Amino acid sequence: MYKLKIIYLLFLAAILQLSIALKEGECEVCIKTVEKFAATLTDNVKKDPKLIEAEFKKYCKGTKNKENRFCYYLGGLEESATGILGELSKPLSWSMPADKICEKLRKKDAQICDLRFDKQIDLNNVDLKKLKVRDLKKILNDWDEVCDGCIEKTDFIKRIEELKPKYMGRSDL
Repeated sequence: MYKLKIIYLLFLAAILQLSIALKEGECEVCIKTVEKFAATLTDNVKKDPKLIEAEFKKYCKGTKNKENRFCYYLGGLEESATGILGELSKPLSWSMPADKICEKLRKKDAQICDLRFDKQIDLNNVDLKKLKVRDLKKILNDWDEVCDGCIEKTDFIKRIEELKPKYMGRSDL
């Protein structure tokens, strides 16, 4: 009878672990950002959590959009209200995979896994006239370009068409 209870408890623990584990597509911003950041670290920095935290703060200065929001949640930006960088730096120093780090971060702050990347717009196959102005502005923002004096949708389309040859060789969009 005692063995049966232990087997039952182990079974419940396994079920609980499966429900806690990340599912496909969850925490996409967290996983991609942690992987991208970890790839920038040198071997001697990877071993020291304090150095990892300092490097993450430097890394966050160059981020924008969803990655910047992720940095804000972790405390990697100066204006961050809270900081849980230790929850990132210690597991990274142990060479823990990004998805496992994000599982731990989700337990501390569920917002981290709520972040999703915006869908990418394929400029080769899309009719710019059918896009919303918000999407046209996003294209220009992704290119780090501005449209001074743009008031109407046609102004934004004209600016994108002017810049298209410059940026279509890039893999951003």
